[in-house]
Amino acid sequence: MSGITVRTHRELRSARRRRPPRCLGHLIAAPLWPMHGVNLGTLLRTCDAVGACLAVPRLPWVPEALAKGNTLRAGACVHWVRPLRWLAECRASGHRVLGVELAEESVRLADLPMARQPTVVVLGHEAQGIPPEALDLLDGVVEIPMIGTAASLNVAVAGSLVLYKLAGFS
Repeated sequence: MSGITVRTHRELRSARRRRPPRCLGHLIAAPLWPMHGVNLGTLLRTCDAVGACLAVPRLPWVPEALAKGNTLRAGACVHWVRPLRWLAECRASGHRVLGVELAEESVRLADLPMARQPTVVVLGHEAQGIPPEALDLLDGVVEIPMIGTAASLNVAVAGSLVLYKLAGFS
């Protein structure tokens, strides 16, 4: 292992692609039925890393959860939404709306192509998934294969995996 060179934070920053500090507008992570506030802060960091925005519901505890979890120096791109109405508006405006869910006609994460149009990644409740009334608003479903005993990953991990894939980073 003597051939490994560790890079400093300054070196890593200078090697990154230059981009505006806000989201690029082509990807939106949408944990619209969150269960745990800590996942929102983690997902917000992933959004920053891939140039995405975060859409969250107007729930009383969400602003505090985001403030606690937001360790970014720059302002983050957050949309405050009413889930079902907002998803319908996104579809009407030409966004591709993908759910992360177990479904018969899902696309495996490994087969998911990079996003070529504005795309919303819908993340459901960790215990109940995406509500039935929202499933009709999806254009497609992405499945994250697992071999363990758990039925799913937490929202932050699942969202991060899908965002990196759609951004073309994996």
